[in-house]
Amino acid sequence: MFSPQGPSLRELTVQALSSVERGYDLLAPKFDHTPFRTPVSILDATTAALAARGPFAAGLDVCCGTGAGLGVLESVVDGRVAGVDFSAGMLDQARRAHPGAELRRGDVRKLEFDAEFDLAVTFGALGHFLPAERPAVFAGVYRALRPGGLFAFPINEPPSVASVAHWVMLGFDTVMRVRNFVWRPPFVMYYRITGVAALTADLAAAGFTVGTEPLPALGNLASGGPRFRMVLARK
Repeated sequence: MFSPQGPSLRELTVQALSSVERGYDLLAPKFDHTPFRTPVSILDATTAALAARGPFAAGLDVCCGTGAGLGVLESVVDGRVAGVDFSAGMLDQARRAHPGAELRRGDVRKLEFDAEFDLAVTFGALGHFLPAERPAVFAGVYRALRPGGLFAFPINEPPSVASVAHWVMLGFDTVMRVRNFVWRPPFVMYYRITGVAALTADLAAAGFTVGTEPLPALGNLASGGPRFRMVLARK
């Protein structure tokens, strides 16, 4: 499905009926051949935005998956590059692609780093955390950064109600909520719980000073506003 190297419909179904961790373990060997991988355009725009603020001495990819964000860090970090993910399968793929990175299996709601990084990033992972779980994630990232350290990630602006994208996202979230109501273990992946306002409030509560900036390379909405912004949370 998606491409000759991607997962079949049956494989995706088995993944969707698994826990988040087990699902990604199963999907890991073919993950980079699906649309779920962060697009190169987003990675490139993020790299350019961070390069203007770098270089950084040490960087951490939160929920690194197969390592798309590790490539961003390797472009803007002079020294230590590290990643954390709870899927052993995804980490295996990341190690093959980024042998120089320090990779650790762990729960990012319980990060164990203490003032070790100047930069932290995350890509496409925040929808895997319910709003009640985000404070623990952001508190851990805050601890992991040195004073003045930056937590940065791209986020898309909500599409208009009149757009196809809005209804696709709404439909996906509805299907996931029904699935989690009738099936265990749950698979948490919701697109509509990661709005800029909610994330900004949670980051500020964790102690960050938060700002955003447009990523113009990723285009504009029909309204004229940017399709994507970079969230910049400074410790």
